[in-house]
Amino acid sequence: IGEWIPPGTRFPLEVAHDADVGSNSLLTYQLTSNPSFSLAMKESPDGSKPEIILERALDREKQSSFELVLTAVDAGDPVKSGTVQIRVNVTDANDNPPIFEQDRYRVSLREDVPPGSAVLNLSASDADAGTNARINYGFGKMPIKALQKFRIDAESGSITLQEALDFEEMSAYSLAVEAKDGGGLVAHCKVEVEVQDVNDNPPEITILSLSSPVPEDALVGTVVALLKVRDRDSGENGQVSCELSGEAPLSIVASSGGSYKVLVLAKALDREEAAFHELVLRAMDGGDPARTGTARIRVTVLDANDNAPVFSQAEYTVRVPEDVPVGSVLVTVTATDADEGLNGQVKYS
Repeated sequence: IGEWIPPGTRFPLEVAHDADVGSNSLLTYQLTSNPSFSLAMKESPDGSKPEIILERALDREKQSSFELVLTAVDAGDPVKSGTVQIRVNVTDANDNPPIFEQDRYRVSLREDVPPGSAVLNLSASDADAGTNARINYGFGKMPIKALQKFRIDAESGSITLQEALDFEEMSAYSLAVEAKDGGGLVAHCKVEVEVQDVNDNPPEITILSLSSPVPEDALVGTVVALLKVRDRDSGENGQVSCELSGEAPLSIVASSGGSYKVLVLAKALDREEAAFHELVLRAMDGGDPARTGTARIRVTVLDANDNAPVFSQAEYTVRVPEDVPVGSVLVTVTATDADEGLNGQVKYS
């Protein structure tokens, strides 16, 4: 009997036979007590025939079979009876949808897990039997990026990673999973995948502006360069500290935005001491292990006329005969200037 059969439905049974005659062959029937079934007699030209009546709806998932005993009793003295066993098998109807253990699952994955790694093993149950309980898994409507990153096994419900993750590209995915049984009933659940950041990006240094050459008479505190320091990672992996290497009269000042650094003069310049300065800016993040980024900066010093000419001697003594001809060279004096260009060209008077 199908579990979808409505109460009140009748099922005819075979009649019993008694070889006696007269009252000794008059038969009555009895059925073992069961709330789901009752016995009735159907009158026909051939005589009355027993039928069982379904009294209440069946549920195969609660009880899949019933054992009944039908007894035929004659009217003789002494009474004789015969019995037959009736086994009622309840056939399945697809009246139960698949059920996931949870409506929502949460999974955390490091962004460096390789493709092919297991993400989650899903399992849905179905109280029906046979093909009605056979479940196929699949993804529902999702963004194309999620469909590219993950795949689900239709039979086992196992979700695996299909493409490499990148926290900086997307830090979370929401997967819509469907479980469909053989009768077409569907269950839904959500799988929230959180991507955990890995320190896979070094700091990046961008020189936004550089004032070079710098006049050597520039004041201490003059801005020489504006830099942008960026790390695409998050948390400590993206927190960057900077330092300068090289003997340069510059220092780093962090701007209020945090990601910008300003190089300023820390002491007065002297072109005659150093015509240019080369330095390396090193940025290091807070990951473990830490990653670093570097940038090389060359600053040329522009000459200022800050040096007076200097004679080779402070005093020249020359002895000249009184009869020396007019136009004779008496002495040659020399002066030098440490500046360059026009600032270092010397004229005499």
